[in-house]
Parts: sequence; C-alpha cells; structure tokens
Amino acid sequence: MIYEIALLPVYKERVDEFRRAFAEVAPLLRRSNGYGGHMLAQGIETPERFNLIVRWESLKAHTEFEAGEDHRVFMLGLERYFSEEPQVYHIEGAAFTAGEGDGALWSGN
Repeated sequence: MIYEIALLPVYKERVDEFRRAFAEVAPLLRRSNGYGGHMLAQGIETPERFNLIVRWESLKAHTEFEAGEDHRVFMLGLERYFSEEPQVYHIEGAAFTAGEGDGALWSGN
C-alpha cells in the first residue's frame, strides 16, 4: 500500500470555493482502480494550504489514474484555485491506526 501526499496551496480568498470544487471532483478519485480512501486536510496555521492524502493499492494504480481522463478532469476542476504548483510525493506504509488496539483511523471509501 502506498500513500500519495499532495500539498495544495490555494488562494486565500478562494478556500471555500476550493472545498466545493474538491467535493465535486472527488468521485473521480473514488471510482479509480486501486483507490483505497483519501483525506483532504486543511492547515491550521496556514488555512490556505491543504494536504490531500490518497491511499492507493500500488504506485502503478496511482500512475494509471494520473494517465487517464478522470485525472485530467479532476485537475481541470481544481487548478484555477492553486496559488502555486502543487507538490506530490509518495510514501509506503500500512494503514493508519490510533494505536495498540484502538482500531483504524482511516475512513476508506
């Protein structure tokens, strides 16, 4: 399992619009092969910076999504809100957990 981490800088005055736009394009992520859940988290100290964390079955699943039409439409729905180029990287790891015996925190699909 891998996690895609996208750092999304949004124009301060467009944060609410971005949230609505993301909600509209999120189904494109959910229907992707190898998708395992996502979290969009807004910065506390910097509310114009969002972190999108997507759990993928494999790096291949993510790169296949990126090469497809759904990704193109996904980005078209969001790119006008970015104040600068988003940064994306990947990490490997198991599902998030709350700790020993507390159960998983990851919401999944």
